[in-house]
Amino acid sequence: MLIDLFSVGGNEVSTLDEITKEKQRLGEALARVDAQRVKLTSQLSELEATERVLVRYSTGAQPTRIAATGAPRTTKEGSATSRSGGRQRTATTKPARGRRGAPTLGDQVLALANGKTQQEIAAACKGARPNHVGVVIARHKRGGRIEERDGKLYAIQSSHTAQFR
Repeated sequence: MLIDLFSVGGNEVSTLDEITKEKQRLGEALARVDAQRVKLTSQLSELEATERVLVRYSTGAQPTRIAATGAPRTTKEGSATSRSGGRQRTATTKPARGRRGAPTLGDQVLALANGKTQQEIAAACKGARPNHVGVVIARHKRGGRIEERDGKLYAIQSSHTAQFR
């Protein structure tokens, strides 16, 4: 904003008033940004403290952490975990509920997808919540293993999936 100091009349006062208002508006905006920064800094420190507690009391391999600067920090087992892509399983780890031969929910849904509706499949999967069945069906649809025709679901037998059955 240019100020013409040599102009004659009342324009200097209105220009100074505009400058004062703009300075005040910018000062208020800066105060809001500072307040937001303080709030976010507080939240970040709370999250870091919570993360330290969780790391201390969690079992299994320790996850890698990302510092506030964005640079990854590794733990003692960081090289092993980064290679395996996640939590390492031990030889003594058993499948959920101790059932080794029980089919997974995904396998159950594929087996039942032979002209049934989603509600019929959910009712047939005993012990599984309907929203979980819905998630599995959606995953199979995205993967191209199930297709929907006239509101009914059908498993698709491709040469690739037939090899593994």
